[in-house]
Amino acid sequence: MGRPGALAIALPLWMCFGTAAAGLHEPEVCYILDGILFLYGLMLTTLYCRLKITSIRKAQAGKQKEGVAEEPIYTGLTQPADTYETIGLKT
Repeated sequence: MGRPGALAIALPLWMCFGTAAAGLHEPEVCYILDGILFLYGLMLTTLYCRLKITSIRKAQAGKQKEGVAEEPIYTGLTQPADTYETIGLKT
């Protein structure tokens, strides 16, 4: 036989979307999805904080092992003599 037409492909998809849309009107589904989203956000926040804390601890432990003092971030940068220059007015 020939290839199925566009209608034959679109019909099952349309039926599935119609069923899914009918289920979204129930508030219980929204509550369940909100709960899942809340737990997901809580889990990601916990993992992010844990990652930051462990990286800070590793950095501090590395500095203590080396015995090197903390070097400034802006080494080699100088501040200009006059930040604001006055504009010479011609009168």
